Amino acid sequence: MAVLSDVDRQKLDDGPDDRFYDEPRFVTHADETFQTRLTALYETVLDPGDRVFDAMGSWVSHLPETELGRVVGHGLNGAELDANDRYDEWFVQNLNEDRTLPLADESFDAVCCALSVQYLQYPEAVFAEFDRVLDTGGTLVVSFTNRMFPTKAVRAWRAASMTEREELVASYIRAGGMAVIDRVGEGGPGDPFHAVVGRSVP
Repeated sequence: MAVLSDVDRQKLDDGPDDRFYDEPRFVTHADETFQTRLTALYETVLDPGDRVFDAMGSWVSHLPETELGRVVGHGLNGAELDANDRYDEWFVQNLNEDRTLPLADESFDAVCCALSVQYLQYPEAVFAEFDRVLDTGGTLVVSFTNRMFPTKAVRAWRAASMTEREELVASYIRAGGMAVIDRVGEGGPGDPFHAVVGRSVP
């Protein structure tokens, strides 16, 4: 089910994403309050031993201290992913070019996507992949704030308010075949914290 039109998917910089992310950026893309709030949200949905896929990640995953069973990271910069000490393994893949994840069906209990959803040009297909790799009843947490690389964010995201961005993410979750089970929207001071939580259903 298409959510975005061809115009919605457009970026100001349509050059290769791989080139844009070629150099590592060892920075966080939200302030400390946001990061603390995200970790607290993860704590409410993750159980010890859970298998977690951290999609579009970097050198910091914001995961809680919970003893997890397996954590697989994904992103566009190998140096950043290699520096993340929570990852048991990781891989580099441009989801705007190749939207099929090299992961087995129903192999994760949770998928996390923090501070990156705004860059997906084909979120419908990517979220369908999130659903495929989630076990039945598994949880998807998509979080975001008002920061972005504007030249790489899709037009639909750039044009939307924060509330409208929540609805965009909810529509991605539904298009991927999952159910929306929670939404969080908190203002400042500092970076606003927004998250949409989905669940893989039979």
